[in-house]
Amino acid sequence: MTNLKQKKPINLLEALIPIVFLILLLSFNVLKIFHEDATSGANQFALLLAGAVAAVFGFFHKFSYQEMLDKVSKNIESTSGAILILLFVGALSGTWLISGIIPTMIYYGLQLLNPTIFLASTVLISAFVSLIIGSSWSTTATVGIAFIGIGKALGFPPEMVAGAVISGAYFGDKMSPLSDTTNLASAVAGVDLYKHVRYMMYTTIPTFSITLIFFIILGFTYSGGQIQDISTLLHDIDKVFYINPVLLLVPAFVIFLIIKKIPPLVALLVGVLLGGFAALIFQPELLALQMEKGENYYLIAYKKITEAIVSDSSVHTDNPLLNELFSSGGMYGMLSTIWLIISAMFFGGVMEAIGALKKISDTLLGLFRSRFGLFASTDLTCIAFNVTASDQYLAIVVPGKMYKQAFDDAGLAPENLSRTLEDSGTVTSVLVPWNTGGAYNAKVLGVSTESYLVYAMFNWLSPIMTLIFAYFKIKIKMKKK
Repeated sequence: MTNLKQKKPINLLEALIPIVFLILLLSFNVLKIFHEDATSGANQFALLLAGAVAAVFGFFHKFSYQEMLDKVSKNIESTSGAILILLFVGALSGTWLISGIIPTMIYYGLQLLNPTIFLASTVLISAFVSLIIGSSWSTTATVGIAFIGIGKALGFPPEMVAGAVISGAYFGDKMSPLSDTTNLASAVAGVDLYKHVRYMMYTTIPTFSITLIFFIILGFTYSGGQIQDISTLLHDIDKVFYINPVLLLVPAFVIFLIIKKIPPLVALLVGVLLGGFAALIFQPELLALQMEKGENYYLIAYKKITEAIVSDSSVHTDNPLLNELFSSGGMYGMLSTIWLIISAMFFGGVMEAIGALKKISDTLLGLFRSRFGLFASTDLTCIAFNVTASDQYLAIVVPGKMYKQAFDDAGLAPENLSRTLEDSGTVTSVLVPWNTGGAYNAKVLGVSTESYLVYAMFNWLSPIMTLIFAYFKIKIKMKKK
């Protein structure tokens, strides 16, 4: 292996070239060539190419192939949990469709949610669920999917509904003591968990209030002109599925397991199995629809449920809108997202291994000398890590370690650092298409990141709000002498 003393430090221009190359290529793919199909392979290859460009600079600076590969391997290993969760979410959506759970949620949701308050209700309910379970991902994968379906039936664009779901889900995730990112940010900054949560309220409550007002106004002013006849939709759902409120016990139980801190993979697996079991009990006619005479029902049912878990599945109705809603990609439908995550980890791993990410972060820190500059530097670094390293955990941990001493030297209480990490690191991951957060939510909700970005108001307003508080010195706590 090359001796560390022989390595030449990478300069800022070299650190930025792979990022600029990546952004240009991704923009070209999305805007000019592949459009919404860019994540089906073109963007993945763009990430690999950008990683290769970074590796060229690494070789020039005497970094070995093995060093870069080791860092890539560690990055991919760190996302193994997210990859498995994605597979189980795909399986969950399949069994919850064929069992009638998702149709039941849509059926009752259509009757309960008035179009005028639908968007605001989506924000509030998503926030509540995420707050009690501590997971934005689990929220979007359960109630989020139902809201997308209800929203389409009520005539709302799916990107608008996705923005409402994500805004609420990330508020709850950020403020929940059960959230992994909340615990991570407080631990990195060295702050008591509940002190961290209380301190976040100063920036988070105003941000959430503005977001909620935005969706209230949007709900009152939006005139889609495409609102469906709800009675017809309800009739068409009832013709195909056996609708029973008992089916809602399955998602309720899964949420209960998550509240009880059962590992997400276990909770999701239980949800998949319960969904399959519910299909056997509640949807026998649907499972036996194409059964030939003399065939064993249970063998056919097993085949149909397994197909719903692992591959594309759909349930045909007389309504074109419902046909669009009642389809699922299963585990197979998640493979392009997993491919995207692995490619992103390759790019981020190489960039980290050659010191490019650290160089960019150090440069940002050097640009700002004031107290506000320290907040701005931390804010921008977290966002930069979400764009380059493609993982929200790295966007919390690395900047947290980098700036901890700087905050201490400036006489600032560590709560300022932990709050800034959450305001900029946690919530902006979902705004980057190739980040694990963006890729996951886009796939689960069936809406591209670029489409829902403008409506995910809570997420892009949070890093701005933390800078406003820093600039005007609002609720900036100093260390006790």
